[in-house]
Amino acid sequence: MRIDGGVVAELVFSVRDLAQMRFAVSPMWEVGPSFRLLRSPSVHPVHRPWAEQVRPRLAAAGLDRGWLAELVPPSGYVPDFLNPTPSGPSPLLAAELDGILAARAERVRHDLDRLRAERGGLGPRAQALYSRPRTSLARVAEEIQHYWEMALAPYWARIRAVLDADVSHRARQVAERGTAHLLNDLHASVRWDDDTLRLLRRPSAFFRHTAGQGLLLIPSVFTGPGPFTRVAPPDPLQLAYPARGIGSLWERRSLAGTAALAAVLGRARTLLLTELGNPASTTELARRTGLSPAGVSQNLTALRDAGLVSAHRAGRSVLYARTSAAESVLAAASP
Repeated sequence: MRIDGGVVAELVFSVRDLAQMRFAVSPMWEVGPSFRLLRSPSVHPVHRPWAEQVRPRLAAAGLDRGWLAELVPPSGYVPDFLNPTPSGPSPLLAAELDGILAARAERVRHDLDRLRAERGGLGPRAQALYSRPRTSLARVAEEIQHYWEMALAPYWARIRAVLDADVSHRARQVAERGTAHLLNDLHASVRWDDDTLRLLRRPSAFFRHTAGQGLLLIPSVFTGPGPFTRVAPPDPLQLAYPARGIGSLWERRSLAGTAALAAVLGRARTLLLTELGNPASTTELARRTGLSPAGVSQNLTALRDAGLVSAHRAGRSVLYARTSAAESVLAAASP
């Protein structure tokens, strides 16, 4: 069946499939879509503040012309081995990198054959990966880790808050209105009817017997405008969909009540926390706040020891960011 220039994928659900349906928050489902967004000539206005900060770092590190640049094309298929099935509801990036490193050589070559067919060839790094999967996968994982530290880790507390809120909302939908309502509310291209999940406007069709059992639902802030899928049986189908609340993801938050917080943490540390709405280096924070670089460094160390700030390597610089604990403290101090 073909609809609006695409085909319809149909998954007939059994009781067992419904029993195996679950949610997961996946770092790798943010890595690929975010990298693709950064390389796009036009960035959605919602993500522009983030992209303007990260793009210069990406270019300075040469990551815009590395392994990911060949494996994550501007559009179309991304190799399935880059998105191993999450083992739990919120795996760490390290666990997902272990899944990538464990990919069988035949799986890697199968995915690269499809990428070659769609792109009309493979770049030199992708070709090396095809020839020497075991050796080259370690290089791929190393670059993903580098990209993560530079582009996503400093913002992860904010991203994770949106993803967790989406999962909580969906769980409440199931409890109050049932699974059918949940599935029909995921996206305009997702439809549930008569025990069948239909995904509209897909580039290729797939069915239950070719998609594995169960369903893994993965909210993502960078996936869009439509859902992405991973079909690699016997693993369950992964359906990554745009999370709710993305529109306010990068908005600068009002931080009223900092005077009360300064009475507890001190003026300098409170000032640094408020400035870290966007991750920044010691030098940049000194310029913004008027504090000395040594004073900034000393206070950041104290905030980091208290779990309120995290540090992330970005080339020759270290970026500091607020943690989820810091966000909670700032929210509690606001009237």
